[in-house]
Amino acid sequence: MKTLRFDDPLLMPKTGESPEQRFARAVPLAGTPGQAYVERRGVPVDVAEAAGLMFDSDFGGRPAVVFVMRDREGSLASLHGRYLNTIRGQNKMLTIGPGGGAASVRGGWQAEPLILVEGLFDALSLATCGWASVATVGRWAPWLPEVSAGRVAWLAFDAGRPGETEVMRYTQRLHKSCVHRLPPPARCKDWNTALVKRGPDAVANWIRDHCAVAS
Repeated sequence: MKTLRFDDPLLMPKTGESPEQRFARAVPLAGTPGQAYVERRGVPVDVAEAAGLMFDSDFGGRPAVVFVMRDREGSLASLHGRYLNTIRGQNKMLTIGPGGGAASVRGGWQAEPLILVEGLFDALSLATCGWASVATVGRWAPWLPEVSAGRVAWLAFDAGRPGETEVMRYTQRLHKSCVHRLPPPARCKDWNTALVKRGPDAVANWIRDHCAVAS
């Protein structure tokens, strides 16, 4: 099975700061450009801050909202940043650190049901709708098979071919789990699109109805 590989730097490019050092420079979202960014994407600032999102005005040279990706014990594994603005040719995100973590929101993998999503804003969108999830951010957390063993695992990756490829990959890797597909609502490429287009109540009901069918 082919595994995606990312060349995430261990340290912040140019400054050489560790993920811990860089995260220590972040500030709460409220009153920053980060607040306007998350609200524009349909996520209330209190939901984002409760999930651990912070603002960094100079994350590798550009302002970004940042989030800690943690290992099973809750220790920092990587620091993930989503840039507020991009121009052609620029990356939308930057992740630094050794890896092996995931972004857990509203209890993450410890909550029921266990829902895996792709991106940070997928997880924040589900949180806005009252649901817990784990965002992989396209990375592999080697402890996921163990914490999902014997449980139902909902693979809520993006719609389309890349999302279905992730579903196949995780179905093989989570072989000790009862795996189900949880797609975004029709004509929505991901959960943040669904939140903005459909609203939190409709998305919450969509998730509840799909989980009820397989329960």
